[in-house]
Amino acid sequence: QVQLEESGGGSVQAGGSLRLSCLASGISVSRVTCMGWFRQAPGTQGPAEREAVAGIDSDGSLTYGDSVKGRFTISKDDAKNSLYLQMDSLNPEDTGTYYCAGRWASCGTERLLNALSTMYSYKGQGTQVTVSS
Repeated sequence: QVQLEESGGGSVQAGGSLRLSCLASGISVSRVTCMGWFRQAPGTQGPAEREAVAGIDSDGSLTYGDSVKGRFTISKDDAKNSLYLQMDSLNPEDTGTYYCAGRWASCGTERLLNALSTMYSYKGQGTQVTVSS
């Protein structure tokens, strides 16, 4: 049984930082073609309100959404079977529920990364991030 368990969310003031973690079980993050993060806007549930944030392919290539470039950093630790998202210079627009996800296809371009938010093989339960002004 595959499980992705996110942690590290919370409330922070604008300009602050958070580090999200995703512990995987039942799969190896080193083998999944793409592991990444997407977020869901507050008070919404539909796929149209999701935004892919960052992805890392099994070959190590990194892709970021335009809104987080230069502020967020995705990484993974194969030995700990975990995925991370370091979020700096947070602003209120970053508020939302952040999901760890994986799929057996690349997310190595912006178009492919965007697809992660709706076409995934695995997804966690999410962790809430709230950024106040």
